[in-house]
This record gives sequence, C-alpha cells and structure tokens, in this order.
Amino acid sequence: MSGNQYRPGGFGNLPPVVKNLLILNVIFFAGTYFVGMTTGQDLTGLLGLRYPFGSDFRPFQFVTYMFMHGSLSHLFFNMFALWMFGRILENVWGNQRFLIYYMVCGIGAALVHYLVAWFEINPVINAMDAFLDQPSMQSLSAFIASHKFHVSENSGIIWDHFLEFQKQANLLTMNPANHSALQASVDFISEYREYYLNLPNVVGASGAVFGLLLAFGMLFPNAEIMIYFLFPLKAKWFVIIYGAIELFAGFADSTSNVAHFAHLGGMVFGFLLIRYWRKQNIY
Repeated sequence: MSGNQYRPGGFGNLPPVVKNLLILNVIFFAGTYFVGMTTGQDLTGLLGLRYPFGSDFRPFQFVTYMFMHGSLSHLFFNMFALWMFGRILENVWGNQRFLIYYMVCGIGAALVHYLVAWFEINPVINAMDAFLDQPSMQSLSAFIASHKFHVSENSGIIWDHFLEFQKQANLLTMNPANHSALQASVDFISEYREYYLNLPNVVGASGAVFGLLLAFGMLFPNAEIMIYFLFPLKAKWFVIIYGAIELFAGFADSTSNVAHFAHLGGMVFGFLLIRYWRKQNIY
C-alpha cells in the first residue's frame, strides 16, 4: 500500500475490535439521549472525563470518556476515521495489539490534555485559596480583577449565588470592615472553587483517533489519502499538517471547547508506543 492511493473501502468484513468500537460508540451516544429524556440523568457528566482534582472525577472516566460524544457530527467524524484507518491497522497488528494501541492513545490524550489544563487551572485555584486563607477586601479584589467567572444564567443555582456575591462584594468595597459581606464572599468563593474544578469535561474518541492517524502515517507514509475524495496527499504529509494545525490551534484558540492538546496527546503516545514496539521487534 505504501505507494498506492488510499481510498476508503466498504463496510463489509470489518475486523472485530473496530466493529465493536463502532457499535459501542453508537450505543453510548443513543443511550445518553435516551437516559436523559427518560430519567433526567446526565450520563455525559458522569462518564465524561472530569478534572482529576474535582469531586466529580472518577478513575473509570479515563476510559468511558472515549465513548461519549457531544453531537452527531462529533460522533460521525470520529467513527468515520476509526473505520477508515482502524480496520487497516487492526488487520496489520491483530486484534489485541490494535486494542492496546487504541486505549493507550485515548488515555494518553486525556493525560496530556489535563497536564496542559493544569497550567491554566492551578493559578486560578491558588488565587482563590489565597483569599480563603486570608480573607480581605484586597485579596478578593485581586482575584476578581484577574479572573472571569465561568457562570451564566444556564449554570443553575450558582448563578443566583453569583448575583448575590456581586452585591456583597460591592458592599465590601464600600466598607472593608463589613464582616457579614466578607463572610458571604468567603462562602461563595468556597462554593465557586468546587464548581470551577468540576467544570472541565472531556468527551470523544478524538485522541484515540488521532493516534490511529499517526500510526497510519508511520506504517504507510507514502500511501496517498484522497482528501475530500478528490485531492491526493501522502499520509506522512497529512499527519504532519494535521499535527501542526492542532498545535497552532491549541495555543491560538484557548477559549475553544475543542481539546486540541488531547488530539496531540493521542499522537504523541501513539508515536512512543510504535517506537517501543519497533525497538522490541514486536512487529
């Protein structure tokens, strides 16, 4: 295949791991909406990957987040790439090695994402802790000036608490000796701290899928992928361009809900695992 054009084939004769991954992702997606409509249970909040220092974090989320998707288009494009590249890799590596690779890339993507997120989240937590350790109008003003609160009318009961907090903070500004306003501010910041830690929630198989893309580019670097089924591009350049785009987007689009560094993390862990296998002459 190394010198041939690569076009997706049919859906027949799918290897078992890819087939079961496709089925599981569809079941999780449909089940999320069914359970939400019938019971009101938010499976995305439970099975998506929470920030490890938040109270909503559970270790199993490092696996379950890969089967959760935020929209039909999110699911479709990830499953299309899984089918497109995964079936080739599973046929080359075998069922067990392919599944190991897929899971390592997915879990590695989550680790990289939250390693990067820590540098954004930790300073905010430190600023809140500085106020909570020594409450004062000065430390509260410093935190308010440095942080944009992540609450809105859709945030639930904490929105009402935030509005009350703003009133109390204004009273404290006018009278720094207002102990009741200071205590009310302490109570809200304590509540907001926990809320803020539980805000991040990563879903999707994108990290694992980007690992598959990297593997295809390493195993078949000169295979030509038909971009939009029209334009041929060698797999190695396709991988390099995609990786560069994700790296740029990760730094330039920090307010996006897209976990760009998770995508890169999947590629990095995939690269390291393939290099390890090659050194061990496993394939």
